[in-house]
Amino acid sequence: MTNIKNDLLLRAARGEKVERAPVWLMRQAGRIFPQYRKLRASLSGFKELVETPELACEVSMHPVDELGVDAAIIFSDILVIPEAMGLAYEMVEKKGPNFPKTVQTSKDLDNLIVSDGEAVHYTTDAIKLLKKELNGKVPLIGFAGAPWTIFAYMVEGGGSKTFSKARRKLYQDREFSMRLLDMITDSTINYLKAQVAAGADLIQVFDSWAGMLTPVQYKHYAIPYLDKICNAINEVPVTVFSKGAYFALEDMNGLNCQTIGVDWNMNPKELRKIFPDKTLQGNLDPCQLYASVSEVKEATKEMLSVFGTQRHIANLGHGVYPDTPLDSVRAFVDTVKESA
Repeated sequence: MTNIKNDLLLRAARGEKVERAPVWLMRQAGRIFPQYRKLRASLSGFKELVETPELACEVSMHPVDELGVDAAIIFSDILVIPEAMGLAYEMVEKKGPNFPKTVQTSKDLDNLIVSDGEAVHYTTDAIKLLKKELNGKVPLIGFAGAPWTIFAYMVEGGGSKTFSKARRKLYQDREFSMRLLDMITDSTINYLKAQVAAGADLIQVFDSWAGMLTPVQYKHYAIPYLDKICNAINEVPVTVFSKGAYFALEDMNGLNCQTIGVDWNMNPKELRKIFPDKTLQGNLDPCQLYASVSEVKEATKEMLSVFGTQRHIANLGHGVYPDTPLDSVRAFVDTVKESA
């Protein structure tokens, strides 16, 4: 493995002493950069970018080169897993993901496969290219969606304010639900292991729709599958980010992961009590970056003072929004870096 010159992220994740909190942003590679928008406009769509390793590598480098963040994250999408399992998706401009077909019955599951580690080769190929391009500059983050979140898209067919079709399935057909979650989990483990083999230094699991479930549902249909993933990926640190899962924090403390990602509604002081032995990642409100540069700096300093320097990875409480002013993003990153 290449020696990493700036290993702040890895040290922070492992709970080792750091000079300052490392900083990166979820969705840092994307439309906040004019060069990304120009490249995207020249392509057939989002999926071409995800599925072309050279281009995915190029846009993954933008925040490293332009912002000086302490980590790169591979440019990809969580929905590559359903597609690798046999359920194709499309990314509709200004609308988001859409599945022309969904899974609703056991027969539908018979038509799916547990994806092996090579199924999403374009992402692992992009990781290899990016690892070479980084040349040990900063760590490289790989990622995947959490089983419940992937389940939600595969059953619902796209984004939703309620995910009522997916949630209904948990009540109406427990056997179907657990079978699909098992298939997603096994596919995800294979995918993440392939990412680590390709060069990923840390893995993040995104449970974007965690907050849609009841506490009981999250205990039954999310935690066991997250647990299986965390136990399987033991070569590198793992971060679990369950957006909106305030009710499940104590259950999450039992996960075999090093870092817990937290959204902007969570209280850092309370989180420190719940997770005394884990690193916390977050949690500035992404909308804070629409404020003036001076206000962004002050809010960032406040966040850093509340979390403290050790066992903290500075980030937003969710992904950076596409139309966020680049100057504000830069102010956020620079303020963290100047805090040493």
